[in-house]
Amino acid sequence: MNPQIRELKELIDESSNIVFFGGAGVSTESGVPDFRSVDGLYNQEYDYPPETILSHTFYRKNTEEFFRFYRNKMLFPNVKPNAAHLALAKLEEMGKLKAVITQNIDGLHQAAGSKNVYELHGSVHRNHCENCGKFYGFEEIYDMKGIPRCACGGVIKPDVVLYEEGLDQTTIQLSVQAIAKADMLIIGGTSLAVYPAAGLVDYYRGRKLVLINKSKTQKDQRADLVIHEPIGEVFRQVVGL
Repeated sequence: MNPQIRELKELIDESSNIVFFGGAGVSTESGVPDFRSVDGLYNQEYDYPPETILSHTFYRKNTEEFFRFYRNKMLFPNVKPNAAHLALAKLEEMGKLKAVITQNIDGLHQAAGSKNVYELHGSVHRNHCENCGKFYGFEEIYDMKGIPRCACGGVIKPDVVLYEEGLDQTTIQLSVQAIAKADMLIIGGTSLAVYPAAGLVDYYRGRKLVLINKSKTQKDQRADLVIHEPIGEVFRQVVGL
């Protein structure tokens, strides 16, 4: 165990109100592509740029094309939680981790056993008919062809935040409260480039700010500890999986 990971373990051992804030890098080790990496969605050829397809306007005007992209590039039925997800769930079970705040929509934190998860950008596991409000799960949407429709005829919309749509204010408020009360904030697998989500870290006023990311972020200088290593491997050593 290198000195940085040992220091992280010591900080966790002496903390009792930890909050984790994570992004796409947390799930890449599970096989979910990072939007902005070399192999990510933003670098894969498609008829339209992903930013366009994943917008509210495109969803309304080109619904069938939206769902073709959505099923091909956003839904991963066989992915499993990795060491980072499992370690965070274990820390919550130990009573140390109080909340996971994620920009991801894959539901892997819950699959690993985390209970208190704030999903800033929604989840592919929640889908609702725009007409009658009926709930549909992941598998039902994945197995449907073309535009998914409810028995009532309404379009079933994924509970994910598209470009041009606002974040859920209740989720934002709960996230802010959790970060403000935390005695330790661990940020992992995110470049902290996507706002307003990235701005939430500014509510942390403590002295144990940890950044775990393979590349540098704009908050590195502010952090008390920076680790540029794969987050799954870091947590595997810290928690002892």
